[in-house]
Amino acid sequence: MKKLARTIAAYCILALVFVASCSPTTQITGTWKNPKATGQQYNRVLVAALTDNVKARQVVEGDLQAQLQQRGVHVTKSIDLFPPTVMRESNAADVILDKVKGADFDAILTAAVVEEETETRYVPGSMYGPYAPVSRFGWYGTFRGYYSYWYPTFYDPGYYREDKIYFLETNLYDADTENLLWSAQSRSYNPSVNREFSEDFARLTVTRMRQDGLIP
Repeated sequence: MKKLARTIAAYCILALVFVASCSPTTQITGTWKNPKATGQQYNRVLVAALTDNVKARQVVEGDLQAQLQQRGVHVTKSIDLFPPTVMRESNAADVILDKVKGADFDAILTAAVVEEETETRYVPGSMYGPYAPVSRFGWYGTFRGYYSYWYPTFYDPGYYREDKIYFLETNLYDADTENLLWSAQSRSYNPSVNREFSEDFARLTVTRMRQDGLIP
């Protein structure tokens, strides 16, 4: 019975490790939909990543565009209409809205980092190595050989790691009324400006928009 209990415990630990290792780094934590935004779908959308980081703006807007286009939505990236300097101007909202209304867009989809947190966690070092018989590994035969071989493993110190947690907000605004139609908040652990994070973020966002009936 004890052996069986130990076996079950070992499998449980392995399962927990597997689940933790497979948990997504980006998750949608909540959404809100305007009660008045019912029965209407938006087919011409301007996507705008609100950031000074030009590379991030290009990547995020590009992936949102790709996901929306797969749903049959006509999408334009803000970076194709406005240079980075426009986004820094105090009247940027007026400039964007003038362009949007003049181009017959239905809605504006924005994405922005609204909060950043740092989480510190301890990462333990290796405490021991696998067992091996003396007959197979010669360095087991003497204290000096054994100690010299395993020393880096026995005394490998752990370290503290700082994880960056970013909270992103995605908003969909009606191009005519400027009213907020839909909003989603997502949380991302240690994101970098790369395709993997951006593609996950775009896929999750557009999938939820579809589920909430805002796009085809």
